[in-house]
Amino acid sequence: QVQLTESGGGLVQAGDSLRLSCAASGRTFSYAVGWFRQGPGKEREFVAMITWSGTTDYRNSVKGRLTISRDNAKKTVYLQMNSLKPEDTGLYYCAATTRGFNWRTVSGYDYWGQGTQVTVSS
Repeated sequence: QVQLTESGGGLVQAGDSLRLSCAASGRTFSYAVGWFRQGPGKEREFVAMITWSGTTDYRNSVKGRLTISRDNAKKTVYLQMNSLKPEDTGLYYCAATTRGFNWRTVSGYDYWGQGTQVTVSS
């Protein structure tokens, strides 16, 4: 069992940066961790993920602007978001899984945090 807590969201202007954190509790942190977001009236969508060993994957629209990283000693995963756009607005969730597939899908994860709100004004 693992519990996830997101932080770092806020209200920013287009072009600004934010760093989100996802802190995990539990004995081990040998999970793949993903970030998802859900905009107003939209479905939850994949943003980025990172495996235990550091392999990463991103949705195309955030490549070059968002960077996912992890500190296994601190049991924390980060999402550095630069050059933010209004379309990046949403509730950002982190999620964890021990499975090795379906990392781009909501169903591929077992544990979810409560989310942190990111709002980007134009």
